[in-house]
Amino acid sequence: MASSLGSDHLEEGSKESLDFSKLRQIAGIQEDVLPVVVQDSSTQEVLILAYINRLALDESLKTGIATFWSTSRNELWVKGATSGNALGIDEIRVNCEQNSLVFLVTPRGGGACHTKDVDGQYRTGCYYRCIDDAGGLEFI
Repeated sequence: MASSLGSDHLEEGSKESLDFSKLRQIAGIQEDVLPVVVQDSSTQEVLILAYINRLALDESLKTGIATFWSTSRNELWVKGATSGNALGIDEIRVNCEQNSLVFLVTPRGGGACHTKDVDGQYRTGCYYRCIDDAGGLEFI
């Protein structure tokens, strides 16, 4: 299971270690959450997938900065509060069944991901690898 592996292996490794238990883990928390896809308004790049509860949505609407609910820390997560890589909200879209959201955002910093590339720069988004023909991960 991916959660038992170190973050360096997960974030920078070339071995596929998908965590298929994540939704079960989220279902076990005591907070009601929805998934939210975060997409760059200009480039259309999908930056991150996060979770949001009512408190985080209200905070996002009030401040105009993407705010989520951290399912691992069980606390409000204001994107960019520590890194400076805030995401300004341009639009919030709701799906047909009202059980997921899309935030269209403008990045206000060096990147949207907490990881850094080989040059020490924050990555623009969290989807920086693809599964290659051999079943491993390849940086894109």
